Amino acid sequence: MSNELVIEVNPSEVEIAYLEDKRLVELNRETSDAKFAVGDIYLGKVKKIMPGLNAAFVDVGYEKDAFLHYLDLGPQFQTLNKFLLQSTSKGKKPVSMNKIQSEPDIFKEGKITDVLSSGQLILVQISKEPISTKGPRLTSEISIAGRNLVLMPFSDKVSISQKLKSNDEKSRLRKLIQSIRPKKYGVIVRTAAEGTKVAELDKELRSLVAKWEAVPSKLKQSKVPSLVAGELDRTIAMIRDVYNPEFTNIYVNDKQSASEVKDYVASIAPEKQKIVKHYNGDAPIFEHFGIEKQIKALFGKTVSFKSGAYLIIEHTEAFHVIDVNSGNRSKAGSDQETNALEVNLAAAVEIARQLRLRDMGGIIVVDFIDMHSNENRMKVLEKMREEMSKDRTKHNILPLSKFCLMQITRQRVRPEMHIETAEKCPTCRGTGEVASTLLFVDEIYNNLRYIYQELFRKNVQIHLHPYVAAYLNCGLISRKYKWMWKLKRCFKVVSKSSMGFLDCKFYDNDGEIIL
Repeated sequence: MSNELVIEVNPSEVEIAYLEDKRLVELNRETSDAKFAVGDIYLGKVKKIMPGLNAAFVDVGYEKDAFLHYLDLGPQFQTLNKFLLQSTSKGKKPVSMNKIQSEPDIFKEGKITDVLSSGQLILVQISKEPISTKGPRLTSEISIAGRNLVLMPFSDKVSISQKLKSNDEKSRLRKLIQSIRPKKYGVIVRTAAEGTKVAELDKELRSLVAKWEAVPSKLKQSKVPSLVAGELDRTIAMIRDVYNPEFTNIYVNDKQSASEVKDYVASIAPEKQKIVKHYNGDAPIFEHFGIEKQIKALFGKTVSFKSGAYLIIEHTEAFHVIDVNSGNRSKAGSDQETNALEVNLAAAVEIARQLRLRDMGGIIVVDFIDMHSNENRMKVLEKMREEMSKDRTKHNILPLSKFCLMQITRQRVRPEMHIETAEKCPTCRGTGEVASTLLFVDEIYNNLRYIYQELFRKNVQIHLHPYVAAYLNCGLISRKYKWMWKLKRCFKVVSKSSMGFLDCKFYDNDGEIIL
């Protein structure tokens, strides 16, 4: 199996596509002004205590106050609070972890009013991004994630990933971490650490400790609310989480970003830095790798997957519903039960892919085609578990009911990926009024002339629907070359299938939009 990352860097956003055997399985988008990412550490202020919920609302700078439950404070909350008070005290030097005396753990069954009060400063970490009308979800059990290790300040425990199967390897890693772990730091060993040498783990642990030890000096200079320590760049963070030795290629369309990714890959796997490649082709990178077409096919309400069978995916406020339909497959097969099993097994593969691709969270109910055999229901359950084992997000799958309904819960930490695949009418653009298509090409030329002669811009790119781009480029002496001769300027026509038929956008060489 080939595993590839394709990264499109634009001034306004970064898009990261994860391909398995050229099939799109994950898609991440981050805008340049994105805030409140999972893992970010904030200095906040308690705005309101809610004893009935045993929780508090905290101001971290978001338009809606963030939610912090008592159980998310962490056992060492009192020690963290002491660290915060000493770090923010005026006239004192930044506090050292070794000089912090540990406080007793808070009671698991305690009350929020016992430890927090309105107006109190608090150090928190984003555990769930703002979703829909809700603000961020917070935790005070601070953790700093690396590729192989997760550092837990003020803890003293060493935990090993349950996904590691070898008891000998678990024992080796536990003893190794115990020997190099600084005092007052706990460590969680991630699955990626399997087989890693002590020198590499020690280097990573030191870098995580250094990141945390930079926090006290930042707290002294921070206003309330403010970001104290940010998670890695989303591009690097995703590579950190998904990277495995089987990766074959990482393509990046931006030279500087490609260099940063190559440096990161070199730091975790020097022999693999050659897989990072800078893409500089004429076609947009997502077009070149066929990702744009897959996005259009996979993000609609109806998703076809095999021999005419299809899924219908509906979203409600409470949960997601996926209906499996056999389509014209119902005419094939020797009997209804066999046909239903074949469709359901194929649907399980596509559903697991859709959950990762759209990052669907919460409760998902799947309505499979009815099957009477318990053995066949177990086959569908095992197939779903096998496919979902590739998903890094925490999830739980319940057996099929007698009505062939399956319930899945999947952890939700950021908003679901939603892409509008339906396009506006190319003639009226949704207004119901028809503009003259004969004037569209003249409009492009007039805008181009304005950019060159009034704005004095250079190296312009025109992004158009493939049909319009082909019209401008066709012929021995094309319309494009006639325009270049008239304006005494060179420009590039870029064909982009994601654009509407009568859409036109002008960019400069840096990817900044002009018109």
